[in-house]
Amino acid sequence: MTGNTSLRLAPSRVLVLGAALALAVPGTAYANTVSVTVKTPGATSGPASANSEISTHADCAGGLVSGGGINQAVGTGAGANGNHVNGTSPSSDGTTEYTGSTGVVGTDVTHWLGIGGSGGQVSASFSTTPYALCFTSSLINHTQVVMNKANTPTAGATVGRVTATCPANTRLLGGGARTAPGDTGGFKTIASYPTFNDSAHAFGAKAAADGETDPDSWSAVGWDSGANSADYTYAYAICSGSGINVSGATVKVRYAEVGGPTTGSTGQTATVGCGQGDGNLVGGGAAISGGSVTTTAFTGPGSHGDHLNGSFPSTSGGAAVGDGTTTAAYWTASAHTGGQSSPGTSTDVWALCANDGV
Repeated sequence: MTGNTSLRLAPSRVLVLGAALALAVPGTAYANTVSVTVKTPGATSGPASANSEISTHADCAGGLVSGGGINQAVGTGAGANGNHVNGTSPSSDGTTEYTGSTGVVGTDVTHWLGIGGSGGQVSASFSTTPYALCFTSSLINHTQVVMNKANTPTAGATVGRVTATCPANTRLLGGGARTAPGDTGGFKTIASYPTFNDSAHAFGAKAAADGETDPDSWSAVGWDSGANSADYTYAYAICSGSGINVSGATVKVRYAEVGGPTTGSTGQTATVGCGQGDGNLVGGGAAISGGSVTTTAFTGPGSHGDHLNGSFPSTSGGAAVGDGTTTAAYWTASAHTGGQSSPGTSTDVWALCANDGV
């Protein structure tokens, strides 16, 4: 395994916030106040040319981004093999990307990017749809974005992982990933998932498992069909703001793995959702992998052309939800092979469910 980088931030100076999360009073019960609305502008056509990418954005009209996603129309015929996710990540204004200095790069962000890429084949039916999950009500009333990056992978068909970790005494709410440059065709994001910065999770190499609570980190994995010394992979963790008492807040992970796709030019989906008592959906992640990602360090899928087509809030049946949805409780991952067979490949999906009550 090559190119693995992890970033841990030192505890931030505690600020006194007038609207900080309330301390729990023994014997008193509070209802979960987390309320999330999904915002999406719908599909943008493209990419329309080979070895290119397009960027679209979803915006929170009210509230703050807790997480986000992307969905790409797969298209038809051989062209579908070239449609892949290059990025699903927060933005300060809907255009600008966080790709400079690492660490805390933004606060109270309200925009989410969906960046779709193409390989050597294109289809007129390609499109890219971004999704923003917007806090419209929560006692966690401030957020921050932590970014980490690495010049990885530098060899073809090898895992290029990078991990961003929330500051101490905060909660991970969601996350994102980005791979750049986006004009090489073979370079793409194949994983974006919650994890922990501890030895049990190999400091971000093993993903958070179903039922685990309060992950503190987010990992991204870049995958290239050939060696490229210019490749960079970026990981984004969306964390609660500094100075908020999160002792009563819980984030539960829901995870599922589905075998495949293993045949060339085919797709696979996996869906998982928040259960009763888990809290409300605030974010999610997806991967196409070599399988068993919660028990072993992340390994790549069976073919260098394998890619993600989507990671998005959905119905229980895996259909993407529409703009203004306030009841989304599921997350879907959509994965696809290139033109070659892909033995041993799996599709992985995560949902993050938040409850800030006691």
